[in-house]
Amino acid sequence: VQLQASGGGLVQAGKSLRLACASSGLTFSHAAMSWFRQAPGKERQFVAGISRGGGDTSYADSVKGRFTISRDNAKNTVTLQMNSLKPEDTAVYFCAAAFSLAPSVAPSMYAYWGRGTLVTVSS
Repeated sequence: VQLQASGGGLVQAGKSLRLACASSGLTFSHAAMSWFRQAPGKERQFVAGISRGGGDTSYADSVKGRFTISRDNAKNTVTLQMNSLKPEDTAVYFCAAAFSLAPSVAPSMYAYWGRGTLVTVSS
């Protein structure tokens, strides 16, 4: 199983980025998918998650109204649209897959992780 995240980069505060995670070797439609992030010196934290079929989504309070998660089961991809970025959004972003109907905020529930993509937001 491979999860390949892409789309990170350096942006100014207030701008947007779109992250994508491509999956291979996984029955993608059987997995809830989520994005987590980890800033230097901090624990990995849940950002957004989406259920197997895409009908249910959940977000961390810190990104609600700014980030949108979506998935395309035909293309085995999950995306995270990040708008109105803030310096505190700076982190390495990871996509993760869990064999559950709905996403969990607990990293321990995820069986597979991508290698991460760095997002840096300058003020």
